[in-house]
Amino acid sequence: MKNSAALRVVGQDTASEITAAVEINDFHVWFDEAPVLRGISLALQKHRINCIIGPSGSGKSTLIRSLNRMNDDVEGYSFKGSIHFDGEPILRKSVNVATLRTDIGMVFQKPCVFPKSIAENVLFGVQYVKKLSRQERLHLVEANLKAVSLWKEVSHRLHDRAGSLSIGQQQRLCIARTLAVKPKVILLDEPTSSLDPVSTRAIEDLMLELRQEYTIVFVTHNIQQAQRVADQLVFMCNGGVIEQGPKQKLFGNPENEQTRKYLNEEYCDC
Repeated sequence: MKNSAALRVVGQDTASEITAAVEINDFHVWFDEAPVLRGISLALQKHRINCIIGPSGSGKSTLIRSLNRMNDDVEGYSFKGSIHFDGEPILRKSVNVATLRTDIGMVFQKPCVFPKSIAENVLFGVQYVKKLSRQERLHLVEANLKAVSLWKEVSHRLHDRAGSLSIGQQQRLCIARTLAVKPKVILLDEPTSSLDPVSTRAIEDLMLELRQEYTIVFVTHNIQQAQRVADQLVFMCNGGVIEQGPKQKLFGNPENEQTRKYLNEEYCDC
């Protein structure tokens, strides 16, 4: 795929340039002709945690599910506008959706482990991409469980059912399964909403490490969490982007009064 153009980032040193992994332009979504997203335009930056916040029903999940075309199978879905990944349009009918979903992986709100062993869960996606020798399988399982800081906890029980893990461990296992296929972008849709505080911090620490190698798009309704982990912040309400920019700018000196109210009072009147 082509390299996308570098962007100048508002609120940072004007000499610095950041490359966009995903560019969204005037993007609209309808379900059964009811508008859900309204003219979204934004750039999601490479090797950053791009955090999308906003009240329930603001369109956050619909937006990120559009990035790997998970909405395609939803009855009544229609769209207008464009999304480019690494400079290439992804919404054309000719795009190989399976390949796109390998490049742009997704982790859901609730852990989605398969009724298989821990090791088989890690290998579930990658085994369809290429044939693996026994040694390669063992290496992939170990490497990806280490990447999510789960290896020490489960190395002695790799053949146990994944469902025997705690919810927090299951969520990290889902991330390991996503990493195994070597994506470029990881979509995280409120991945800590059902976790306890200790597991939540483990996932947050993991995201901070993963951004060195991956582009992360992270949806949360938790403002404190966004303040802890975000690099770039996107505030959505009523299907539109109210404001976007570096986290420090939106929390410290937002341009929009609606942004200030939401970040400081958790109130949105848009």
